[in-house]
Amino acid sequence: MLSRRHILALPAALGLPSRLPAQSPPADRLVLLGTGGGPTPKALRAAPAAALTIGGRLHMLDAGNGAARQAALAGLPLKALAHVWISHLHNDHVADAFTLPWLAWSGALTTPVSIHGPAGLAAMRAGWEAFARTDIETRMADEGRPDLRRLLSVQEIQPGVLLEDGGLKVSAARVEHPPLTDSFAFRFDWAGKSLVYSGDTAPCPALIALAKGADTLVQEAMYLPALDRLIASESNAPTLRAHLLASHTTAEQAGEIAAAAGVKRLVLTHFVPGGDASIRDEDWRAAAAKAFGGEIVVGRDLLAVGV
Repeated sequence: MLSRRHILALPAALGLPSRLPAQSPPADRLVLLGTGGGPTPKALRAAPAAALTIGGRLHMLDAGNGAARQAALAGLPLKALAHVWISHLHNDHVADAFTLPWLAWSGALTTPVSIHGPAGLAAMRAGWEAFARTDIETRMADEGRPDLRRLLSVQEIQPGVLLEDGGLKVSAARVEHPPLTDSFAFRFDWAGKSLVYSGDTAPCPALIALAKGADTLVQEAMYLPALDRLIASESNAPTLRAHLLASHTTAEQAGEIAAAAGVKRLVLTHFVPGGDASIRDEDWRAAAAKAFGGEIVVGRDLLAVGV
């Protein structure tokens, strides 16, 4: 039988390193977890959410229903969750704002998570804590988990710089998504890189200013020809169309915003209609390319984009 000394000597005898090299953090990347727009569940696209990994820390950009499972399908380590950035309080963007860290905590999450978003988020947290109390306290007693409620913090935001930490700066601008007055776009600057997430918005100067010179703009998009087909049978079609155009961005306008801001790459997401399989990637790309000559990425669920 080999002694411990002989076992420890085996790697050198075989010409192998005696210990594994230290693992570097995974490369920074953006993963589109859900690319459908609107609250109605869709077979083709999951609810709005994206994950931005920076220096091994996980930032969630909105958290629509099912965001945790989408993150698992993408192979993202939920124990690395550090921040959740909520653009506005429509249910397709905020449904899992607290459920996401709750499910991560049910696995391996033991570190603090900050949830940032509009006014009203703190009240939402209070309601969620009442909802989750039995499960949290049972798992603390039965499984020895830390108190999740002490790990979570909520910051209700205003436009401006929201975070400066270890070379990362996160800024927000109030964008136009009526009738909500608190709807935000976020900009991330770090290590000479920059990414802007539009949230839901009509074209507006504040978004263009926030995205000025960014490497990547992640922008919501509607495809107007298909939208007109979708709502044609609605009795309030003219009013509904006017509302959508007042609070969202068409694919053509997404290209115009990207061009005006001088970004390098435009990533389309939050597709409306998001359940129409007849709209090809080429249709979305061609619409945006009318005004923008840079790189255009037509998003899909679980698509990873290097940043």
